[in-house]
Formats: sequence, C-alpha cells, structure tokens
Amino acid sequence: MKRTATSRKAAPRVRKTIDAAGVRNGDAVAWTPQMFARAVARQGLKSVPRKALISLRIDADVIVWFKQQGAGYQSRMNALLRAYMEAHQ
Repeated sequence: MKRTATSRKAAPRVRKTIDAAGVRNGDAVAWTPQMFARAVARQGLKSVPRKALISLRIDADVIVWFKQQGAGYQSRMNALLRAYMEAHQ
C-alpha cells in the first residue's frame, strides 16, 4: 500500500523564543569594565603574539601567591615576564 501525505500527521513545530528580559536579569552575568575591554575589537592594534605551551618549574610559594591574586594568574605571570623582557631589550 502506498503512503500518502495525509496518512501521517506531522508533529507541530515549536519555535523557541528567548525572553530578553529573562536573560538579562537571570542568566547573564553583569559585565565588568575588564570584560568589556576584552570584547572590544583590536582594530589598529598590533597583533598578539601566539603563546607556546611549555613546562616550567616555579617555586611553590610563588605559585600560591599568584593564585591568591585571583583568576588569570597565569596571564599576570606572562605580563610580568613580558615587562621584564621589554625592560631588558
């Protein structure tokens, strides 16, 4: 027996909508000035050099101190190394 288009009922499609007020007030975190600065396009600025993955031994107390400063401690360590490098070029 041949099937016809009317022999099966198609499932109704449900469109999911996003309640913008609900996202703003409930799910999204408030933007900090630092978050906003990272989101701004880097147009006209020099490119950021690629990072390389290395294994580096650092004294435990130094790592503890950097971690106590909060999230992004590895980036801060990199920034300090870069500042040292640029000062000695």
